Amino acid sequence: MRVSVIRKNIKFTPDSKRVVARYFVNGDERTKQMVLRIMTLDDKQVLETLEQTLREFARRHRNISAIFLRHCEKVRDVIESMQIDYEALSLDRKMLIGSFCTMEYAIESAAIFNPSIIEDFDQSGLEAGEKRVIISFRATGEGHISSIVFRRGILDRDNNLQVMKIGHNIDKAEIIHKSFFNKERFLLKLSEMHTQDKYITQIMQDLPDEFEYAVLKDVINTALSDPSIREERRTALNEIFWLAKSFYDVEFKHDSDLTERVIFPISDSESRGIEDARFVRFTDDDGSSRVMATYTAYNGHTILPKLISTEDFYTFRVMPLHGAGAQNKNLALFPRKIKGKYAMLARIDGVNNYIMYSDRVTQWNTPILLQEPRYTWEFTQIGNCGSPLWTEEGWLVITHGVGTMRRYCIGASLFDLDDPSKEIGRLTEPLLSPLEDEREGYVPNVVYSCGAIIHNNSLILPYAVSDYSSTYAVVDMVELLDALKKSK
Repeated sequence: MRVSVIRKNIKFTPDSKRVVARYFVNGDERTKQMVLRIMTLDDKQVLETLEQTLREFARRHRNISAIFLRHCEKVRDVIESMQIDYEALSLDRKMLIGSFCTMEYAIESAAIFNPSIIEDFDQSGLEAGEKRVIISFRATGEGHISSIVFRRGILDRDNNLQVMKIGHNIDKAEIIHKSFFNKERFLLKLSEMHTQDKYITQIMQDLPDEFEYAVLKDVINTALSDPSIREERRTALNEIFWLAKSFYDVEFKHDSDLTERVIFPISDSESRGIEDARFVRFTDDDGSSRVMATYTAYNGHTILPKLISTEDFYTFRVMPLHGAGAQNKNLALFPRKIKGKYAMLARIDGVNNYIMYSDRVTQWNTPILLQEPRYTWEFTQIGNCGSPLWTEEGWLVITHGVGTMRRYCIGASLFDLDDPSKEIGRLTEPLLSPLEDEREGYVPNVVYSCGAIIHNNSLILPYAVSDYSSTYAVVDMVELLDALKKSK
């Protein structure tokens, strides 16, 4: 007998009006030709063209003139290679050049899916039975480039969700790259990435045990400038460089609403998208709390598991995950330590569920097999649908299973609190399967989630509908836990 599920009548759908001003270039040679044309304009023509652009786009973006200047700075080397005095250029001319190096990108024009939900830090001013929540989504636009966007809402005593109004302008963050690296840990990650040893040695052997990002960048750029460089060496050098650029902080201005903040792909390792962030409210042994999420960085060829953390949703720290267990997709962090160690779910082989423990939140080794496909609706693979949820009866893990016709369903399992490698129960049938009106989308026949919470003794389960839109469902916890304990 299946557990009862109440699907709520709310839908998050793609909105093509939500755009960011993205850096845009067509190569050095075309940039030079564009700059030459701008240099033929007199000051009056520059101002007229710039003002026309600002009239059309300033209301669509916060402080777009600063964006233009920032994008002009990105092509400064190209401009100076043309024997143009960059410092002598007027502010208007720099902004005009920058406007030609800018494009609008509709971040969620194709899909808004794979949601996760967490408690907001601020729970003040609410009535009994209410909870303020933050929902994250994987937003996808042209070219299937994915980013992370947010919505705020309040769950009432009946588990109805009131979604807060969305801000008008989308704000991309300031990026601050990590300045220093530990050589030993850096080499270990390169080894896990299978970068060729001989090229690693050539670059890294003369660097100190703690080296600067700027020094590594100069060494790599010097090597890449060799006109006779072999393609396999160029590939290895680029892999070293994009690993270094995978460590960074993103900072949003405090005058932006949470719904206006987008975590857009920054480093080369995630140039094709940030996929399936699993956010969790993590509480440390000393009672301090922060929000963390694992996600998959994708560059079109290689995936790299990464961790993002924040204490205020204004500043986010981004780091790659290391170790033999930090492979493939589907990592999900437990919301607290277990016997003094961090714990993580994973699907390192693409088929089965694993669990890992670690003293460091970024280092994961020795994965332990936790679950294998058992029922026909999960014969292809089984994985998690977000971080485990603590209950008095055990750790509740929402799972996904893939069956015939690559249909994704959502299930549930229960594990021992002190030893989560021990399974207490597992639903024999899916908790959630695609209904007839949920089967159509970018990827048909899929329901999927990246994280749930418990509220008013109910499971609040946001889920994606066929990789296009999102909604949520509610499950009574008493009925669910009873079914799990009886399933063993």
